[in-house]
Amino acid sequence: MKPSAVSYSRPGSVDEALALLTEHGSGAKVLAGGQSLVPLLSMRLAAPERLVDINSLAELGYVRVAADGVRVGALARHAAVLADRPAAERQPLLAAALRWVAHPAIRNRGTSVGSIVHADPAAELPAVLSVLGGTVTAASTAGRRTVPALELFAGPLETTLRPDELAVEAFFPALPAQTGVAFAEVARRHGDYALCGVAALVRLDDDLRIVQARVGYLSVAGTPRVLELTGPIAGRSYDAELAEAGRLAATELDPEPDIHATAEYRRQLAQVLTARTLQSAARSAAGVAAGVPA
Repeated sequence: MKPSAVSYSRPGSVDEALALLTEHGSGAKVLAGGQSLVPLLSMRLAAPERLVDINSLAELGYVRVAADGVRVGALARHAAVLADRPAAERQPLLAAALRWVAHPAIRNRGTSVGSIVHADPAAELPAVLSVLGGTVTAASTAGRRTVPALELFAGPLETTLRPDELAVEAFFPALPAQTGVAFAEVARRHGDYALCGVAALVRLDDDLRIVQARVGYLSVAGTPRVLELTGPIAGRSYDAELAEAGRLAATELDPEPDIHATAEYRRQLAQVLTARTLQSAARSAAGVAAGVPA
């Protein structure tokens, strides 16, 4: 199947791109990496009247690292973010998750911000942004606004961004002191869509005991799901078994079955991966606290 007829624009500036989005509204789609949009066009699951190709906007191809976190521009490719060592040091969950994104050919072209606003519930970065409490900056001819991750995702492949808005940046906050992170997922083959994925964050006190445990999930709901799981493991040592948190997650999640996995299998994966990633994150936090690798 081939895409339906569509008009094409390649703006030379952000202002020009925003003017086009304002003019065409819901009839326009932004083309950046195209790794999600182009297949939808080919299957005619999306049929916009106009494509707004932002690949000439080189000023949006940045990865900026500061004390407060990592800012990723709309044209920064997955591979560029993954290869950015200062970004991985400032926010290690980014690199940990990006290693699981599809295959090198996809990462070389796909954009991290594009993946976020595509809002695929099986994608890694929406869950990462959500568990970290990150944000997306949306620009329009009326100005810019900052959208918290937990207010961004409205449903499968749906966000709260307006048709006239362009997502120009994603912000991944730096970790608090004595905090560790970990990521894991299960797929039929590496690079396939995850049957279940987990992004974990654990914060320790000065005695290396758990004071916060937060987990973000992909492929278990229509949007990224974030659970606070501190309750049953608060006060545990960083090297303790954390199976209780996994069992709590299994009771809180209500995954849907599909052709790839039953709901019960996804729930079991979530339980096991929750315990494993929390343990990894806690050990990482202990290493950070001690000033040595975990």
